[in-house]
Amino acid sequence: MSALGIQHFDAFLLACVALNLTPGLDTFYILTRSGREGRGVGVAAALGINAGCIVHTLAAVLGISAILMTSALAFSVLKYVGAAYLVWIGLRMLLTRSGTRQATVTRGQGLAATFRQGMLTNVLNPKVALFFLAFLPQFVSMQATHPQLGLLVLGLSFIGTGTVWSMVLALLGGHIHRVLTTRPRVGQWMDRICGMVLLGFGVKLALQRPS
Repeated sequence: MSALGIQHFDAFLLACVALNLTPGLDTFYILTRSGREGRGVGVAAALGINAGCIVHTLAAVLGISAILMTSALAFSVLKYVGAAYLVWIGLRMLLTRSGTRQATVTRGQGLAATFRQGMLTNVLNPKVALFFLAFLPQFVSMQATHPQLGLLVLGLSFIGTGTVWSMVLALLGGHIHRVLTTRPRVGQWMDRICGMVLLGFGVKLALQRPS
């Protein structure tokens, strides 16, 4: 990997595992979707989130993410759009009556919509973009022959470890879903709690500033 300039790859992988295991919005979102609507929906949400990470990786490699660091306007626009999206999802969970709620179908449009929603929760978070921009270059020498390819390899490695953990979360959520199908009142309270937490994530994102 000398031509790519990758350094301390083993330490990088350990850091990836530690970061992926740290609970955050992605963890909560996957567990929520799979817990309420089944393992298939959770898998679609997980794939959408990791597809968003691919977008952030390419943006970091191409230098697009640097715009968020240098432009307060660009950061603010993306931040508020992302915050509004999270608030909208949270409000839907809070305001939808249990009697009218239908589980997302496990094929076709349902899974496609879940994938898009998961991807948007990730892509519209400027803090994730800045994370990739700041984290990946620490393990690549910019004096290498192809440092951009090195950044790409590291980004895909991070996504690989994240995808594995995301599938574990989706499977765990599937077990939760089987319990909730026999206890509808617990599911209703779970919707309310999840809606409030997503609202909290949205407000937190709206108040964040570029570091």
